Amino acid sequence: MPHALADTQDALNVLRGPVRLRTLTTLRWLAVAGQSVAIVIVHFALGFPTPLGLCLAAIAASAWLNLFTVLRFSPQRMLSDREAAAYIAFDIVQLCALLFFTGGISNPFAALILAPVTIAASVLPLRFTFGVAVLAMAGVSLLAVQHMALPWTPGEALDLAPIYKAGLWSALTFSIAFFAVYAHRIAAESAQMRSALAATQLVLAREERLAALGGLAAAAAHELGTPLATIQVTAKEMKRDIERSHPEEEDLVDDAALLVSQAERCRDILGRLSRHGDAGDAMHDKMTVEALMREAAGPFMDQPGGPAIRIETNALDGAAAPVLKRRPEIVFGLRNFIENAAGYAADHVLFRAEWDAGRLTISVQDDGPGFSPEILARLGEPYVSERGGRTGLGLGFFIAKTLLEATGAAVRFDNRRWKTGDFETEGAWVSSEWSLAAAESALIA
Repeated sequence: MPHALADTQDALNVLRGPVRLRTLTTLRWLAVAGQSVAIVIVHFALGFPTPLGLCLAAIAASAWLNLFTVLRFSPQRMLSDREAAAYIAFDIVQLCALLFFTGGISNPFAALILAPVTIAASVLPLRFTFGVAVLAMAGVSLLAVQHMALPWTPGEALDLAPIYKAGLWSALTFSIAFFAVYAHRIAAESAQMRSALAATQLVLAREERLAALGGLAAAAAHELGTPLATIQVTAKEMKRDIERSHPEEEDLVDDAALLVSQAERCRDILGRLSRHGDAGDAMHDKMTVEALMREAAGPFMDQPGGPAIRIETNALDGAAAPVLKRRPEIVFGLRNFIENAAGYAADHVLFRAEWDAGRLTISVQDDGPGFSPEILARLGEPYVSERGGRTGLGLGFFIAKTLLEATGAAVRFDNRRWKTGDFETEGAWVSSEWSLAAAESALIA
């Protein structure tokens, strides 16, 4: 489709971030407060001896970094991916140092190592998320074999069995990997959806502007018709007077004739605009099903080297063809389906409408390779497309499906056999079905 993104990953990274400095500093202040409270409670309230100086020094390092960044930079500063990754990496190193002083992975708070990894996966590209996750895994692995004693009752030591420590290490390592992949995947899908919806809104706004131009042209032709008719009558009278009173003034006669001819030319132009505008009034305000289909398929009809596009209409119960409101989203959605069909068809595209008293179905079928089985379940999602070994963004299908569903249509995709006249083949099938009773206010004129 013509509205493809040039670089999908860059677009998703733009939508994913950047992250503000204030966001990370606020999270770090929360971590500093939580770590301080935990150390104070363990050391003073529970009476477990801790290396208080070392622990407070590690906490102070985070507080110092926050103070430095707050004083040095604006809180609204947008961090680059590299800067954000460095900030998060510092938090991992600081937490690992604090855990080293307080029992390593035996410390119940070791699970907090998942927090910075999840944050990184939510806001950073894949390569930086991978780096942060590897750093966290390395820290957990080091803490599993090297750490100071876990704060415990004076005179006693809590020694966990090696197999249990191995289990803790495995749980933390796999949790880091899982949360990194899971959070990154969710953030990527969210960015894709925002990107696709933004493209949908832009497309709809463009189609609405184009639809408005037809009505504007008709109105302009109507308003200009009266003064132009006056100019034309006046020019003819001037020409007649000159020919009678000054026949020898050939230049004046020629100028008057030119003025009359140009006025007539303007009248013809406005006449064509008016005729188009009259059709446009029917087309822009209300239109038959066949008119809708011809407008949607117009850009692809009789293209040199392109497939033959056949338009068929059928009243299933003899009901009169419904007269529809012109909805730009319907025109664009159907046009996009036809464009895709024409792009993959070998020789033929069937554009078919069927209706009865209660429903209207418009389908597009082609004789191309069809949809691959593994893609059918996801077709209609943004950035998913594959037909006949060719892959694409799939954003066009998503936009078309979203716009048509907004008008009350049920959109379905499949591979089907179809026959028209003596021609029979199999290919991709896309159907949009409206309930005329349910959509009366939105679809029926």
